[in-house]
Amino acid sequence: MATAPHAPVLYHEIIHALQPKSPGCYVDGTVGAGGHARGILEACAPEGRLLGLDVDPQALALARETLAPYVERVRLVQASYTSLARILSDETNWASVQGILLDLGASSMQFDTPQRGFSFQADGPLDMRFDPSNPRSAADLVNHLPEAELADIIYRYGEERAARRIAQALVRARPLRTTRQLASVIESVIPRRGRRVHPATRTFQALRIAVNDELGAIERVLPQALAALAPGGRLAVIAFHSLEDRLVKEFFRRESRDCICPPRQPICTCGHVATLKEIVRKPIRPGEAEVEENPRARSARLRVAEKLPTND
Repeated sequence: MATAPHAPVLYHEIIHALQPKSPGCYVDGTVGAGGHARGILEACAPEGRLLGLDVDPQALALARETLAPYVERVRLVQASYTSLARILSDETNWASVQGILLDLGASSMQFDTPQRGFSFQADGPLDMRFDPSNPRSAADLVNHLPEAELADIIYRYGEERAARRIAQALVRARPLRTTRQLASVIESVIPRRGRRVHPATRTFQALRIAVNDELGAIERVLPQALAALAPGGRLAVIAFHSLEDRLVKEFFRRESRDCICPPRQPICTCGHVATLKEIVRKPIRPGEAEVEENPRARSARLRVAEKLPTND
């Protein structure tokens, strides 16, 4: 287990975006090791509170250590952010919250723990589960899915042009049990030849997204987050690849418009009313200094939106 996770991505930008204040209530839906959560709790002192969610029990163990000084103002729950509405109802007495953070995808400590199987940099089991109780691992997909379905996952979630050839090679090489075995088979299909990005990167991304239903989870949480926000409350989302970012962008754009009828429709019939205001139209990216210190931050994209007052 990784014991020294990297500094949280876009830390200062997140605190600036959420503008935590006392006595507000905040949610970190992907609390990880607690880096962002600590900053939020410091900024909303002395009476601000935070609910931290994560499906990963190892992450929560680290978060409890990180957030120990704030124990009276923080509640940590092992759960997916897709359960946000239920947990707010069952675990808190908050009518609404002033800010929500979602840091999507896998964390550095998950990548850096070979036993979790997220990376080919060190050999480990083909796992890739955020939640170890999830019954389906990457090994299950690689070794049991029909070739066409496996190719579809690799193409759709990894945007990998060689998806069919990779799927064929994986099926021929079954059973595959470790990350290095998987990466080796992919390299036999797509030789590295000095590539800057390892040829297995997109396939690993695709399998991880499929195992954890990451895109489906984003689609389920965004409406819950919007409903939970008080007017003037802010939702900040960090995405690390185009598939995640596209879902967030489309949701923010749709909810910031009064009409979502087809463009050529002469009269509005949808009755849709804008509920969000985009704070930034283009995503906020890490600066050069942060990327130099933490190269994994280079693909991070932060979008921020604020809930509009109701017309009631």
